[in-house]
Amino acid sequence: MQLSEFVKKRRKEVNLTQEAFDERAGVALTVIRKIEQGKTNLNMDKVNLVLRMFGYELGPVNSIAEKQYP
Repeated sequence: MQLSEFVKKRRKEVNLTQEAFDERAGVALTVIRKIEQGKTNLNMDKVNLVLRMFGYELGPVNSIAEKQYP
């Protein structure tokens, strides 16, 4: 699941508008909008503030699928 989908889905699950959510997360409304629009030029500290609202934070993920050899 993409970050944009995750944040939007979780925000809606707790029944918050983007405007209400930005206040609770302590970030600007533009940050929430950029995340939910799938923008890639994001401040990681701001993204972490948003993710912490759901008990998550950014971390490294292996983006190279390991090949299975017979």
